[in-house]
Amino acid sequence: MTGWRRPTSPRPCKVLTSVAAGALLMSGCGVIPGISGDSREPVTVMTWAPDTTGADSVNMAGMPAMARTYARWINEKGGIDGHELRVLTCNEQDTAAGASKCARRAADEDVAAVVGSYSRYGRAFLAPLEAAGIPYIGGYGASADEFTSYLSYPVNGGQPALVAGNGEQLAAGCERVSLVRPDTLVGDTMPGLLDASLGRSDRAASYDISAAEGATSYDSEAAKALDHAGGGCVTAVLGQGTETFFDSFRRLEPEGSEVRISSVLGSVGQGLIDRTGGPHSPFEGALVTGWYPASGDARWNEMREVIRTYAFGDNRIDPADTGVQTTWIAYTALRAVIEAMDQPDIAAGGISVSLNRGTEVDTGGLTPTLRWRFQDMVGTAAYGRIVNGRVTFQVVRDGRLTAERKGFVDVTETLVNAPTGG
Repeated sequence: MTGWRRPTSPRPCKVLTSVAAGALLMSGCGVIPGISGDSREPVTVMTWAPDTTGADSVNMAGMPAMARTYARWINEKGGIDGHELRVLTCNEQDTAAGASKCARRAADEDVAAVVGSYSRYGRAFLAPLEAAGIPYIGGYGASADEFTSYLSYPVNGGQPALVAGNGEQLAAGCERVSLVRPDTLVGDTMPGLLDASLGRSDRAASYDISAAEGATSYDSEAAKALDHAGGGCVTAVLGQGTETFFDSFRRLEPEGSEVRISSVLGSVGQGLIDRTGGPHSPFEGALVTGWYPASGDARWNEMREVIRTYAFGDNRIDPADTGVQTTWIAYTALRAVIEAMDQPDIAAGGISVSLNRGTEVDTGGLTPTLRWRFQDMVGTAAYGRIVNGRVTFQVVRDGRLTAERKGFVDVTETLVNAPTGG
């Protein structure tokens, strides 16, 4: 099915006009006078993410904004391999109904791919995409279904890779670890991933503390974490609730405590550190596991320049945000596959075929070289589509997330061997 291409009706002749020296110049069927007759059709894609203000909902408005910024930049450079890039955006609203609606709209609009998007509701959007044969390139990794669908092409290892990496990062200096995680099916997978990494360094299994999502206080969970950790480490992976947990933790932590705190990007990020005091933030000194190089790394310079020049001051786009970074990398992948196809008309089926056959994506060192052949994938039932099992170790110093260790750390072996349930 990945090779299926939707039939298209003959495209109407397009008329292009311009005024030069008082004369009206016209061209037939998209061929501009003086330019090769190999006309390249526009490529239409979609990027979706929630743009919400609800207390318990996620806001990732920077991702669609980054997609539109990328389109302005690449089109000024002549498009992708001569194709104008057209970006449709959709507010997924952080609901299953919203995700499904965006996916159905993508099918109705006959988009070539959904790129660099965010949703926690994988089944709601992947079923319509699969029915329409539309590839999903570089999703954020917020849904487990992104790592099993045959039309999903992830650019990172999602939360599983972060948690596995966090265990390895903590193992270097923590005799004991308390893990605070959500009381959900996804949360139930976290102890196995964390403990598999701790065990590889002969560390004891973590003390597992499940917590309700969206709670206004985590005093009970914080007390348990402190009691077990002693002089060790406490790691919390609660998404938006992570800030609330550490508020409770700091209130209960005794003066002079040597407990070190930790988390993963997505639960703790530069925006949260800035908002809670920068160098005086309670996250100062925290260990954080991420997918990509720290936001101040020179490898992000091109993205930063594009944002500075083409975002027109759009304050939704934070270059330190992992959603914005994932969207940039996803569009880098789209660009690579379109250039590799070298076709006048780009369709969804052709993109999937090209990716399945091994198109390589060089992200300039922001990830390892990406490729989605069968042999490139982790191949487990739970994480079958992961092709990038590498993470980065970061630490908060002087209010900034910086590299704790140079380069990437490969946690693929942990993803393969760790138990996937609670």
